[in-house]
Amino acid sequence: MELPKLKYGANLSFADKLYNFFATITSVTKFNLEFIKQVFIPPYEISEIKKHMDELGVKTFPIVTITGFIIGLVLALQSQPVLQRFGATDFLPATVALSVIRELGPVITALIFAGRVSSGIGAELGSMRVTEQIDAMEVSGINPFKFLVVTRVIATTMILPLLTIYVIFIALLGGYLAVILIENMTLEYYKNAILFSVQFGDFVPGITKTFVFGYIVGIIGAYKGYSAEGGTEGVGKASTTSVVLASLLILVFNTILVKITLWLWPTI
Repeated sequence: MELPKLKYGANLSFADKLYNFFATITSVTKFNLEFIKQVFIPPYEISEIKKHMDELGVKTFPIVTITGFIIGLVLALQSQPVLQRFGATDFLPATVALSVIRELGPVITALIFAGRVSSGIGAELGSMRVTEQIDAMEVSGINPFKFLVVTRVIATTMILPLLTIYVIFIALLGGYLAVILIENMTLEYYKNAILFSVQFGDFVPGITKTFVFGYIVGIIGAYKGYSAEGGTEGVGKASTTSVVLASLLILVFNTILVKITLWLWPTI
């Protein structure tokens, strides 16, 4: 698969920067189309997908555990004084739960996931590209795109929703710790208040969009690594730019998906 070549240099003209912008859009589009084509062609490399789900997802549990717990704890601590002004501290569990489930949990988990995983994919595939390992795979008759890209993108797409559900649960535990510290509220009341306020439809927007976020993390990291050039310096650029671009796209697509889910809300 041939991708447009970008122009590099310390003093690029405006025309060169404009060319790079449109060349990047073209390259990412072709990369996505190639993925859509390759994902339906056997073999499906199930064992590789499972391996990447473990490497990219399961090993992310420690950092998302700490992050999720702190999200719930801080959110409850910050919300309590505001609700107290209006005499509405009884709504603290519902406020924490709905905020975490609908927005904070999915987005922050995706950004943490992008920081760890997208950079790792970009660096790994980038090093394989500059050391000509990918070229060697092509010569030996192996489809490197299928083996290296498709498996990783499927793994990130499938594992991020599971991580998000886990983070939501941990964040609710963090919120309960804050409630114990600032309010005389029992675990039974906290649990019942959440169950009363949260509906199944509240999970649908938050969990559904994490499939999109997982795909973005995988495809951007793979694209940057697969198209890396320029030796070790190119690997470094692939790693850093994959995080920046994936995080930016997550925030942009989150805005779009929030609007879509609000529009579809009556049907959920």
